[in-house]
Amino acid sequence: MSENAIGIFDSGLGGLTAVKELVSLLPQENIIYFGDTARVPYGTRSRQTIIKYARQDAYFLLSRGVKMIIAACGTVSSVAVGLKDELPVPFTGVVVPTAAAAVQATRTGRIGVIGTSATVNSGSYKNEILSRNKDITVIQQDCPLFVSLVENSFISPDDDIVRLVVERYLQRLKNEGIDTLILGCTHFPIIAPAIQQYLGDAVTLIDSGRETALYAANLLREKHLLNTAVQPGTCRYYVSDTVEDFRRVAEIFLNRTVGNEVSHINLEHAHI
Repeated sequence: MSENAIGIFDSGLGGLTAVKELVSLLPQENIIYFGDTARVPYGTRSRQTIIKYARQDAYFLLSRGVKMIIAACGTVSSVAVGLKDELPVPFTGVVVPTAAAAVQATRTGRIGVIGTSATVNSGSYKNEILSRNKDITVIQQDCPLFVSLVENSFISPDDDIVRLVVERYLQRLKNEGIDTLILGCTHFPIIAPAIQQYLGDAVTLIDSGRETALYAANLLREKHLLNTAVQPGTCRYYVSDTVEDFRRVAEIFLNRTVGNEVSHINLEHAHI
């Protein structure tokens, strides 16, 4: 079973930041990624719909024989919290490892959280932070346009549109004097340079994709599920919408082409 793939899913492409970090940390591991690009975004959906989609995504990955599932999606991790108890393999979302890293990083006890509307409204990051240290002040802000910016390749800190949207969303957090900011959506690290430029170097950015990859690597190690092969692992990508659009944006996330590694899958007709 240790040679089986790690399964990762997201509502779209943001989870590729976790894929990139996992490849860097565990180059020998095989990875299967599912991006539900036909139904993105999840962040504006109802709780019931998010849970339904998350369950379908997870069971699709199980049908591919994965040894672990990562919900590399802040929205799913915040809303579909019961999914972990349903699955026969180790599971993690992004909230627990990311909140833990933020609590460890803050010096002043003022942490900002940005994410989709569903993530922020769920209070998942805030609750997890306060469960670790009740004296921390958490300031939250939903930033729904960040996802659209990234998926349409508006990512440069020198782009006027990017700068204006970043300033509009983050001005309140800057005024509140946060010293740590959770990037609570796996899309957001792609525009981290613009966020850092606006907030200044004194603010520590916590990348949910990286923290989740680190947590997953430790979990695999504890469960004795690490792949012991010496050759590099493979990455296979599945999407529910057009392959061409995924290939184009995936290059931004992964800094490489994905070519024939991508396939289209219709979850309604998938054998799961």
